[in-house]
Amino acid sequence: MANETTTTTLSELLPEIVYEAMFIANEKSIMRGLVKNYNVPLGAGKNVNVPIYPRQTAAAVAEGTDLVNAAVDTTSAILTVSEVGLMTTVTDLARKTAASNVIADVGRLFGEAIARKMDQDLMALFDSLSVTVGDGTGALTAADVFNAVAKLRSQGLSPDGISCVLHPEIAYDLKANMTNTFADPNAGDVQNEAMRTGFVGMLAGIPVYESGNMLDTGSAGDYKGGVIHTDSLGLAVLTDINIEVERDASLRADELVGTATYGVGELNDAYGVAMHMQSSINP
Repeated sequence: MANETTTTTLSELLPEIVYEAMFIANEKSIMRGLVKNYNVPLGAGKNVNVPIYPRQTAAAVAEGTDLVNAAVDTTSAILTVSEVGLMTTVTDLARKTAASNVIADVGRLFGEAIARKMDQDLMALFDSLSVTVGDGTGALTAADVFNAVAKLRSQGLSPDGISCVLHPEIAYDLKANMTNTFADPNAGDVQNEAMRTGFVGMLAGIPVYESGNMLDTGSAGDYKGGVIHTDSLGLAVLTDINIEVERDASLRADELVGTATYGVGELNDAYGVAMHMQSSINP
């Protein structure tokens, strides 16, 4: 029958929906690119065991003296994958009358939702880090960021691979501290960049990222951000985004179900510092 909307016709558009969803998910997710990523092969089980090797120490040795054998005892971090998902219904009438591209809209909806959930799951791990700068009562300053970076550098880590992730309301205080409460001090490139673009960019040798996906600790304006090395947290992905369609003939609509299967976890506690701050603009 002409103009009939069926599962078959919508299924032909699935690759376009999946592409849009994956593109948006990758673009919107900040945390994914800042942590260690693992791809889980199908049939490999739900748990990913990541071996953690301890730091070894070299010692001076006299000529003709045997070296002492050092045992390398590894520990392991376990990342357990599970599903997250959402569902939306696209009616035949909506598809036929919408001024916008419904398929692109659905892909964007799914991609943003998956990216937000993935970021929130990874950011929630900041709370499990043993070392913390701040106690949730003060505003963030540039000195706090330098403090956190110094703690990681003392572990022998290079600034390469270290990044700072903050909620925008916490980042506001950092910018205010750096720019003399937004009175342009003309003191240097970092301050001027913050004034011009609203972004901190690089500070203490590391990039500073802002994300509204970060949830508060339960109190308004109270957030735990993080200064982390790539090896501090892990993300194991079994499937990025899977989309299925089910036709509801009586509703004259198609149900689209989107899922992703992944797991997150802490790999090396010493490679991350939590930043527990209170926003001055949301007390």
